[in-house]
Amino acid sequence: MKILVIGDIYGKKGLDALKKFLPEIKRDTNYHLLIVNGENLADGLGIREADYKELMNLGVHAVTLGNHSFSKQELFTFINDANIVRPANYPEKTPGKSVLMINFNDKKIAVINIMGQIFMHDPLSDPFTTLDQLLETVEADEIIVDVHAEATSEKLAIAHYLDGRVTAVLGTHTHVQTNDAMTLPKGTLYITDLGMTGSKYGILGADKDLVMERFLTKMPVRLRPHKGKELQLNGVLLDLVQKRINIIHKSD
Repeated sequence: MKILVIGDIYGKKGLDALKKFLPEIKRDTNYHLLIVNGENLADGLGIREADYKELMNLGVHAVTLGNHSFSKQELFTFINDANIVRPANYPEKTPGKSVLMINFNDKKIAVINIMGQIFMHDPLSDPFTTLDQLLETVEADEIIVDVHAEATSEKLAIAHYLDGRVTAVLGTHTHVQTNDAMTLPKGTLYITDLGMTGSKYGILGADKDLVMERFLTKMPVRLRPHKGKELQLNGVLLDLVQKRINIIHKSD
């Protein structure tokens, strides 16, 4: 089984990048399942129902979220019935699934989303304890964990903590693909950050001029997605037969 996992999709340009590069990746890799992080789809903040439907039309099987999960109120109206998994360390009664189960060729694949605590400014539960409790209840052949966190040390610590207990630990949130895809000592596949999918010449997906203005003026400038034509797509291909993780990068 091969699973393609795509990093933070940023706005319309992120969807454009998916539409442009997915056919080529499918031809070259023949992946079976597609997982994406979609917390930045709605102009950089959250996800709308129309965005979600576009992902489904592109053949996405699971959508993970992060610190912008509930930035769009309309998510509350469809999250419970969607192929979306929100961070498991939100309070128990938070809408949405803490685990998403996918059935493929008589195999059960569990997709888990967890959020880090360092520099994230969200008062969520300890990810280590949350994952311990969650894994006691999950019955699956393969378990994929999206760790949405700022600190690289926290992502790697979570990965080592889960090594041998889950199939893969994949970092998101920082929007820059890291060059450390590896197999940990007990067999778990890992990368610190999948990278961002969207505008190639923006700053983490946002309009570069607005980001520079924020740095130069120290004012609370409202960011918007970059509108450049050049696109990029970042992620990894998990080969669960060969037990390998391969970096995927496409750009204009």
